[in-house]
Amino acid sequence: MASGKAVDAVYNIEPPAPARKLRELYYMAHFIHSHAAHFYALAAPDFVVGPDAPPEKRNILGLIEKVGLEIGKEVIKQRKIAQDIQIIVGGRATHPVWNIPGGVSKGITPEDRETLKELANEQLKFGEFGLKLFNDVVLGNKAYVDLILGDAYELVTNYMGLVDENNRVNFYDGKVRVVDTEGKEIIKYSESEYLEHIAEHVEPYTYLKFPYLKKYGWQGFKEGAGTSIYQAAPLARLNAADGMATPKAQEAYEKFYETLGGKPVHKLLATHWARLIELLYAAERLVELVNDDEILDPTVRAIPSSIPSEGVGIIEAPRGTLTHHYWTDENGIVTKANLIVGTTNNNAPISMAVKKAATKLIGKGGEVTDGLLNMVEMAFRLFDPCFSCATHSLPGQMPLLVEIRDSSGELIKEISR
Repeated sequence: MASGKAVDAVYNIEPPAPARKLRELYYMAHFIHSHAAHFYALAAPDFVVGPDAPPEKRNILGLIEKVGLEIGKEVIKQRKIAQDIQIIVGGRATHPVWNIPGGVSKGITPEDRETLKELANEQLKFGEFGLKLFNDVVLGNKAYVDLILGDAYELVTNYMGLVDENNRVNFYDGKVRVVDTEGKEIIKYSESEYLEHIAEHVEPYTYLKFPYLKKYGWQGFKEGAGTSIYQAAPLARLNAADGMATPKAQEAYEKFYETLGGKPVHKLLATHWARLIELLYAAERLVELVNDDEILDPTVRAIPSSIPSEGVGIIEAPRGTLTHHYWTDENGIVTKANLIVGTTNNNAPISMAVKKAATKLIGKGGEVTDGLLNMVEMAFRLFDPCFSCATHSLPGQMPLLVEIRDSSGELIKEISR
């Protein structure tokens, strides 16, 4: 989607409304599929099965054992439905060749639309189910609520997210809004303006860069007022917006902030709750779009006529704000590209969150159990990171060097691949 929008900009062409709506429709199903995979397979076992549960139980199978086979079947069924929607609309669930300059390669039929209506209604029920499960299992357990509200998983930064003209969360289109540690707007920019506001710091030990706000300059891995670090995951999107653009998600959004003490929320484990609110929003928006008569309009592409040059496309990926920037020659061949993906935006917060959790949870001289290590991992896992995306690595082995040092910095052990 980001690439499609960037290529539109390269050719200086605006897709017709039916194409934009079909793109967003496809993308809402993708969001549901991705968020469901992360919550139910990766995050929920920490809460439903428990952070201290044995590793062989702390997975999707352990989750099914705990909540019941029928719920497990429903989760698998709904993820399949999300992919079926993508196949109907884009021809393929993963890596479709469907976005083209000026629109999409095919529309949908009235028969397709009737099928999509049924599937979209199923997805909406699934979105509501997820929030009920979270309310019953997580919010209904004082120990889990205390874990969410504890200081081991708190990180005070700025927050980034794409918003519409009313500053409501939007995954496909809008402007990028960044708010500070108190929730006040710092900047809001259009796609082509991102380099005016975002820079990327480089450290010698990693392929990943560390984006920061140019307004404040690179200050290192510092949290609190005035930091240049920002987050861009589901919690960040809710913090950066003034609300959700659909009614059920807005109701859940309001409950979220009422329960957690107002905006912005700095409690990182609340990201899982935010992710389920976003899943519900995606399902509601999906229903809205399949009931929009304009998606049946056969005008799904505007033919480019200008000489290609340069373009930027920005969307919200499930893992965070995603920017694609292409430069081409006069034949449309890419000569240079810059990508800032969700995990890159969250690289500094991930590093800071893991260190803070480890510092808070591992006591001096205490036994470091598997359960304790898992609780440190939870600070990493909540960001739903994709490091292959963020490093742009090619398949195959990557060189890896791990240095273990004591509190004085002396090297204890070195492991390499």
